[in-house]
Amino acid sequence: MKLAVLGAGAWGTALAIRFAEQHQVVLWCRDSEQAASMAATRGNPRYLPGIAFPANLSVEADFAKAVAGADLVLVVTPLAGLRPTLKALRALDHRAPLLWACKGLEAGTMKFPHQVADEEMPADVPRGMLSGPSFAQEVARGQPAAVTIAANDPEFARRTVNALNTSVLRLYASDDLIGVEIGAAVKNVLAIAAGICDGLNLGLNARAALLTRGLVEMARFGAAVGAQQETFMGLAGIGDLLLTATGDLSRNRRVGLLLAEGLNLDDVLANLGHVAEGVPAAREVLKQAQALGVDMPITEGVCRILFDNAKVPDVISTLMERAPRMENGL
Repeated sequence: MKLAVLGAGAWGTALAIRFAEQHQVVLWCRDSEQAASMAATRGNPRYLPGIAFPANLSVEADFAKAVAGADLVLVVTPLAGLRPTLKALRALDHRAPLLWACKGLEAGTMKFPHQVADEEMPADVPRGMLSGPSFAQEVARGQPAAVTIAANDPEFARRTVNALNTSVLRLYASDDLIGVEIGAAVKNVLAIAAGICDGLNLGLNARAALLTRGLVEMARFGAAVGAQQETFMGLAGIGDLLLTATGDLSRNRRVGLLLAEGLNLDDVLANLGHVAEGVPAAREVLKQAQALGVDMPITEGVCRILFDNAKVPDVISTLMERAPRMENGL
């Protein structure tokens, strides 16, 4: 196949490298100077230093040229870039099957990525999401990983998994698109909380409790919108949560660690140098949860710290002093 990977950040580049093992891949970079540099050096030193591009990977700054003739398009921009990218595809009347790896809810609308795609793309374009526990650096280096491709059309998900599966990146198919999208959004918020917990040296007991109850929040949110509860026990749920909340390569965990050092949010994001999707997702997830009547106290606490300048000890006290509830169930 010919694949167009739209977005030359760390994750887009890593996927382009991996899928170029067996497909012709065009990596689109909107910055023409960066694209020219990557094409000349055969690498992406800004995001993945020291990792060479395979022969089947080319770099293109012209959007129309990048997607021309593509059998599959992968949108690997931050979530804020999903709608503009889909608008650009629609303007070209490009109808190839589509995957996105954007995580979160759209700022201002609280819409999930599939809802954005439904609004911007023709109904007959097959589409879905790629998500799961996977750090870009490890995928690019060829270290083993497993991710999920989710679509409302299970046959499309299965076909795409069969086409993209590689020797080191194992793919699984799911028909629970909304559940996978919820896992992708909420795990980033919980990773910020885990970073704060670890940055304050609250201990392994505290982190275990935080992640366990965070998983309950994720599943509770999913139940409110009809997601399959089994999804949260799989790669796109607990798998991605454990990786993002505990791995040293996690940007969202890093946000929490820096907040624990006393930095304000602006300084944290400037220090990070990358997009941390958990920050904008936290606000939108909480708004959506409140609109649905879903109780998400950890997410609420993260939002208080991020956006209301709440003191971390106060947020911890609020969580610990909540009225007891039955542990089993949601």
